[in-house]
Amino acid sequence: MKSDFKSGFVTLIGRPNVGKSTLMNRIIGQKIAITSKKPQTTRNRIQTVYTDVDRGQIVFLDTPGIHKAKNKLGEYMVNVAEHTLKDVDVILWLVEPSTFIGAGERHIAEQLKNIRIPVILVINKTDTVKKEEVLAFIDAYRRIYEFAEIIPASALTGDNTDTILDMIFKYLPY
Repeated sequence: MKSDFKSGFVTLIGRPNVGKSTLMNRIIGQKIAITSKKPQTTRNRIQTVYTDVDRGQIVFLDTPGIHKAKNKLGEYMVNVAEHTLKDVDVILWLVEPSTFIGAGERHIAEQLKNIRIPVILVINKTDTVKKEEVLAFIDAYRRIYEFAEIIPASALTGDNTDTILDMIFKYLPY
């Protein structure tokens, strides 16, 4: 076994429909998780493994979207998502490109306040906005939480997904 081989667990969190499953599928290179325009398609935690023979292995945990639960199923799904936060090495928080930070994002930021795990913010769906707007989105999110990294990306087009992997490996243990 190589001494510089890294491995660890990474959870993907965020509000419903921000592209968590799309990103995981893009990185893995095949459709593991269901993707849909309909929110709450992912109802349980989905695990999959990404292997890079030179750098290491990442076990991805795709979670249900964190939202204000309106029923028992919703409560269960949010519970599943929030409980994975303590059991991982890196947290990938996906958001949509916006300067408006709503109650849902603020709730997630509150959940992360007591956790000592690197959080990488992925501003997803950057293919839907002008490039010059992205800095304003980064600035808005930088004000609500101290992220290890902030990466603008597009899970749909694959833009910057290589950078996401580089940053994950940066924070994984040997």
